[in-house]
Amino acid sequence: MIAKIRTLVVDDEPIARARMVSLLRDETDIELVGECSSGMQAKSVIEATTPDLLFLDIQMPEMNGLDLARALQSAGTPAVVFVTAYDDYAVRAFEVHALDYLMKPFSAERFRAALGHAREYVAKRRAHGVPVREPGRRNRLMIKSSGRIHFLRMTDIDWCEAAGNYVRVHVGPQCYLVRDTMGHLESELDPQQFIRIHRSTIVNVDRVQEMQSSFNGEYVVLLRGGTRLTLSRGYRDAIHTRLGRPL
Repeated sequence: MIAKIRTLVVDDEPIARARMVSLLRDETDIELVGECSSGMQAKSVIEATTPDLLFLDIQMPEMNGLDLARALQSAGTPAVVFVTAYDDYAVRAFEVHALDYLMKPFSAERFRAALGHAREYVAKRRAHGVPVREPGRRNRLMIKSSGRIHFLRMTDIDWCEAAGNYVRVHVGPQCYLVRDTMGHLESELDPQQFIRIHRSTIVNVDRVQEMQSSFNGEYVVLLRGGTRLTLSRGYRDAIHTRLGRPL
């Protein structure tokens, strides 16, 4: 029998707290270990109940959510999904390794999406016995889109393309515009998983289905899902090194 995900809700607004509790009670794999109205109260409950997951408000009396998350940062601490009415704290939430950042008011669908990310994280942590983090390298990309803050896992990215002062990040049918440079984003991505195939294109090698020869020494890189990208001659050596054979 798979152990349930022990979950604590922390929010000083009773209505917001009640809504999250209601949504969590519909999930059969969730064990609600409590609800708290302040950071200090939550700290004591966490020590007593050792939850796997926190849904954590940021602006609270005595100790805010960010301070609580910082105080908990050590091996075996609960995964954190921040819940707030303000987007001002997104960068700081990212710095304390939040799994997601829910903006109030949020839909039930958005809440369940955040819970889905948490499920995957907890499952990996249980499998490895330690928090799933890659020291020295970001494993998520923070994206602000349509008034929401998304923490996009790097491994979910299919490919990226330059778009002026931005980078267009493709994830399945979704596309996000990020204010960044290709060079900087490339330095943040795992070189074992992502490779540059053109000065304007980076791909996740796990998404490559096949490569087809084209004109002038170039190749067409076909991704799963049908996307066709150009591999320019200047980046052939990198692909050669990755594949271990010449094209």
